[in-house]
Amino acid sequence: MTIREIAELIESYHPYLPDYHGCDGFKSGDPDTECTGIVSALVPTVEVIRRAAELGCNMIYTHEVSYFMTPDFPEWRGSFDCRIYDEKRALLEDNGIVIYRDHDHAHAHRPDSIFRGVEKYLGWTYYRTGNGVLDGSCHVYEIPESTVESVNRHLMETIGMNGTRFIGRPDARIKKIAIVGHLYPGGFGTVKEENGFYSDYSTMIIEAMEKDGLQAIIPGEVIEWNVLSYIRDAAALGRDVACFNIGHFNFEELGSRFAVDWIGEILGHKVPVHYVPTGDIWNFQLR
Repeated sequence: MTIREIAELIESYHPYLPDYHGCDGFKSGDPDTECTGIVSALVPTVEVIRRAAELGCNMIYTHEVSYFMTPDFPEWRGSFDCRIYDEKRALLEDNGIVIYRDHDHAHAHRPDSIFRGVEKYLGWTYYRTGNGVLDGSCHVYEIPESTVESVNRHLMETIGMNGTRFIGRPDARIKKIAIVGHLYPGGFGTVKEENGFYSDYSTMIIEAMEKDGLQAIIPGEVIEWNVLSYIRDAAALGRDVACFNIGHFNFEELGSRFAVDWIGEILGHKVPVHYVPTGDIWNFQLR
């Protein structure tokens, strides 16, 4: 089975996106090569490429950017030479590795295939509940009552992180938690100003915390001046609330673990598929 044939089966598995001209597709190598094995990784880092070569795999199935630019062109398009790009590309070519990126199509599922994996491997699938104010814009779970500290440890151990950044008291007890979208302005949802009222995605999360009993969030990318500041003040006023700011890549890591499950199934397990954790991008030095 060639890598191109595998990519076509993956595309058939996903919802059809008409007139698609996004970031998904091949980023390196010859897709007409016979596939010797697949590595599923969230990000095709240098460490992931080296591990794929060790495993004898010539296809990396990845979710995030390969070459440091948001459009994720297969070639370097900066107005200057990038030696890191050159060395990374040489590493791929020397090992005959094809990168296939699957971002937009993976997120097109309902429910989203990335977050199906996140909830599956966190053990939260059967705790998913209605979204209330946030209907359709996030995943809300009613987990067994836990402390903020214990949720932190669960996230670190399951995802494989070096630590967590969080807002809230470690002993606060929480039950209703949401995996929400990116919180930077314009990153998710719409902004509205009508009849003297202002609404954006972060304000909707605050509304859910005020009206629907939402206690904690796990966001992707963040800024700190709206809902995160609200959670900080709410915690200072004695509320049992929290934000687990684990980072964008950690936020979606378990989706790549889940991809091994469904890719293996659609290929009839004819090609070996391995999950290689990307690893935490952050190190932590404490005072």
